Amino acid sequence: MKILMLGDVMGRAGRDVLSDELPGLREKLGIDFVLVNGENSAGGFGITGEICRSFYQSGADAITLGNHAWDQRETASYIEGDAKLLRPANYPPGTPGRGHGLFQTADGRKVLVIQVMCRLFMDAIDDPFASIKSLLESHRLGASVDAIIVDIHGEASSEKQALARFIDGRVSLAAGTHTHVPTADHMILPGGTAFMTDVGMCGAYNSIIGMEIAPIVERFTRKMRGERFSPVLDDATLAAIYVETDDATGLAKSVSPVRIGGVLQGAMPD
Repeated sequence: MKILMLGDVMGRAGRDVLSDELPGLREKLGIDFVLVNGENSAGGFGITGEICRSFYQSGADAITLGNHAWDQRETASYIEGDAKLLRPANYPPGTPGRGHGLFQTADGRKVLVIQVMCRLFMDAIDDPFASIKSLLESHRLGASVDAIIVDIHGEASSEKQALARFIDGRVSLAAGTHTHVPTADHMILPGGTAFMTDVGMCGAYNSIIGMEIAPIVERFTRKMRGERFSPVLDDATLAAIYVETDDATGLAKSVSPVRIGGVLQGAMPD
């Protein structure tokens, strides 16, 4: 199976590069399943139903969120009716929506998507290790499902790496989101799970994590709140990770970064 996971879509620039590039990329690489992290797609803060529908139209099969899940008021009600939109599974019981979803590819293969959110330097939330352990007890890679993708949404590289090692051999892909900076450590772990500490963002990199530079520099230098941060609106890069899995086991056979457009050096699978 061929899987593509896009990092955090940041504002209009991220949405534009996704709509411009994803349809052709899906066809060119013969992608079976596309996962998109969309938690910053609405002006840098959350997501809307309209944006979700535009992502599906461009070729996304599922969308994950993160710590900005509820920044748009409509999301809490919209997510209840959209089974393809997932929030972190380790949110407390009673939180709207769902933290995992089971999907089918066009040829009928089953893909389980899970998102967990880390706790170091993040909001207080339930244990991501316990949450993912419980979910994986109900789904066996290569048996009940053909592929498992885990979006690890977190700030600390060590925590994301620890979570990936914790589930190595039990999922196809465990990849980090949230920091908006693509790491250079894409690899297949010893147990066969593809991993990357952070996929990066689909957004403008001539920025500070996708936002206009001056207001952020001013906040750091003056220690005062100034104008609201706004996303940079042009020259975006699509940042993603591509994984090909073994049909018998569901484990990874190859992993590659994907970067298209903008100021970053391009990257495509061999």
